[in-house]
Amino acid sequence: MQLLHDLFELLFKYPVATFSAGTIRFAPSWGLFAIAGLALVAGLPILVRYLRIADRRRDRILVVLRTVILGIVLAMLARPMLTVSTLVPLESFVGVLVDDSASMTIRESGGTSRAQRALDLLGTPEEGLLKSLGERFAVRLFAFSEDLRRIDDPAELQFLGETSRLGLALEDAAAELANLPLAGLVVLTDGADNAPGSMDETLLTLKARGLPVYPVGIGAESFDREIEISRVESPRRVLKGSSLMVEVTVEQRGFEGETLTLEVEDDGRIVSTQEVSFRSRGEAAVARVNFQATEAGPREFNFRIAGQRGEVVTENNQRAASIQVEDRVDKILYFEGEPRWELKFLRRAVQDDDNLQLVVLLRSAENRYFRAGLDEGSDGSELEGGFPTSREALFEYRGLILGSIEASFFTHDQLRMIADFVSQRGAGFMMIGGQNAFSEGGWAGTPVADVLPVVLGPAPEGEGSTFYPDIKVELTDFGKSHPALRLAASEEGSEEVWAGLPVVSTFNPIYELKPGATSLLAGSGPGLQAEQIVLAFQRYGRGRALSWSVHDSWKWQMDAEVPLDDMSHERIWRQLMRWLVSYVPNNVNLESATDVVGVGHEVKLRAEILDDTFLAVNNAIVEAEITSPSGEISLVSLRWTVETDGEYVGTFTAREPGTYDVSYEARIGEETLGSGRTHVEAAPSDREYFDAEMRSDLLRQIAEESGGRYGRPRDASRIVDELALDGGGSMRVERFELWDMPAFFAVLLVLLGSEWGLRRRAGMA
Repeated sequence: MQLLHDLFELLFKYPVATFSAGTIRFAPSWGLFAIAGLALVAGLPILVRYLRIADRRRDRILVVLRTVILGIVLAMLARPMLTVSTLVPLESFVGVLVDDSASMTIRESGGTSRAQRALDLLGTPEEGLLKSLGERFAVRLFAFSEDLRRIDDPAELQFLGETSRLGLALEDAAAELANLPLAGLVVLTDGADNAPGSMDETLLTLKARGLPVYPVGIGAESFDREIEISRVESPRRVLKGSSLMVEVTVEQRGFEGETLTLEVEDDGRIVSTQEVSFRSRGEAAVARVNFQATEAGPREFNFRIAGQRGEVVTENNQRAASIQVEDRVDKILYFEGEPRWELKFLRRAVQDDDNLQLVVLLRSAENRYFRAGLDEGSDGSELEGGFPTSREALFEYRGLILGSIEASFFTHDQLRMIADFVSQRGAGFMMIGGQNAFSEGGWAGTPVADVLPVVLGPAPEGEGSTFYPDIKVELTDFGKSHPALRLAASEEGSEEVWAGLPVVSTFNPIYELKPGATSLLAGSGPGLQAEQIVLAFQRYGRGRALSWSVHDSWKWQMDAEVPLDDMSHERIWRQLMRWLVSYVPNNVNLESATDVVGVGHEVKLRAEILDDTFLAVNNAIVEAEITSPSGEISLVSLRWTVETDGEYVGTFTAREPGTYDVSYEARIGEETLGSGRTHVEAAPSDREYFDAEMRSDLLRQIAEESGGRYGRPRDASRIVDELALDGGGSMRVERFELWDMPAFFAVLLVLLGSEWGLRRRAGMA
């Protein structure tokens, strides 16, 4: 493209930008008009007569050539000129913004960094872009990353910024130079903009001001070989000892057909590895990584792929996820309508889990109940009257399991309360198969049926049920990678264990999932109309609902084919119950907007304050105690946002690197609503190395919508010319003579040569 521009300027004397900004006019003298008129009056009849009598094609061509030559000479004598509005030298200003962020330190082909290319382009006041601009404008030089700052010399650039806020930099520069005759802004950048929100408002502001922006893109628009961990989906809080499944999205270019190893580290110790395969060029892969959170407290898990041959950027091969591992006891209420083996073996499965408390309520006869697993030292009143009748009593639990109990046992208020327990309280709910579960228990059409992830058909007519098939349980595709169902160290080993489990049975034919629900276990066997849904789940409001259609999973422990030391049954139920109560919120919750912030940055705290019935509270006093890594303690009061019920916000500044411990409490008067603890990590940010290719699309958009031009470093001189012609500032009208353009003489030379050649072939020369 630059070669074409150079060729145009060689032939037509001035750059393309000069012609596009100007108007062609003629300034002939009166004498020229007289000569042209006489030539036209005298020569036209002669020309017409000659063309009529000329009997050769050659003669006609000679006449035309001579006429065109004469016309070009007359056009040159008419003094063509280009009228252009240009800037008055040194009376207009231009702002030069240089990206000072860490992404500019990336070294690409040849080992030269983007920063060095920018410095080479800027040059010095004696040569380079600054000199070219300085000959025509008063130049104001700026550096930008997190913010915009004025500098006097390129040597002040440090390229250490942890954030690129391109849009804000353009706005700030326009505001700072608002009172000057500003021709435009020149921006040297790789196009990174990781400020929150879009750039639409910035572009509208620039367009309204008529302020053109001339971005110069520095860096490669694409890398031949690149690995980037673009996203890690992990919970913020988990129960100690829980199995986690974290989804890691890995993007790549140039690694199609290859398999790489993803490692998970906890405090420098590898806790899991996962092979990641890429099928086609540019296709991202999602790896589901399983590992256990074995140590309580704030833990930072690093997900990393080793740097590969040919990669330009390796800093984006890893991401960290901060997870609060809590060593607490979660209470689950298990209500069973009749004595059965399933209850006994479920209790046995979790009795040694220090983080689970399974509270059992068993209906032994009408209005008589057996209770077990109650709080030690309690007064014995818990569940004394049977199933809870108030929201406060039920919402004390984090999970609810209903066994073989008919729906008619509950009042309508209790059924509605169970649904609210999941949707509003955010708790976990599970229904276990049995003679009085699901449709067989009359649950279809109740509020609880809405919560379940499976579709319930109409309740069977008549007493009893003839549906009692044996089924072989198998993992679904999604269930194979789910941590709650992992029974071995590897996915293949887990499938092998599941395949070896004995057959079980069910009273409840369940074949249809609700939209958005997921099946984890399926069953097959004689007597089934379709594949039996054994285990499924869905999100419902703030909580999670599970359905388990098997009624005798205890056979996986007691069947004669199961070895005595096989702990699969216990492991299944311990993991399922932990998953049931995972991510269940408290009534008072506080989190930071991000769990990792840059040093010196503001940390935004957001709290949700609810009462014991999980209804929003707007008049609470919410305070957070911040303990810095060095032990300094400060207090932050959070205020109600007004826009959202129960939402409170506050801020503090992370002034030193390390882990900030945040303990919080909410109260009304002397009554404490709740308290808790979280953490925030302050560390240098690596966001500049993600999506690190030069973003030409964004830079082109900025240029087009502001009225400027986009270019690369080789286009810098052209940008200076266009800025002088298209920019704002103090303008004057200039006229550029065109009669002596090389193109005129080149055309005349070609025409004269052609005319002479024709005459010579005819023997006339």
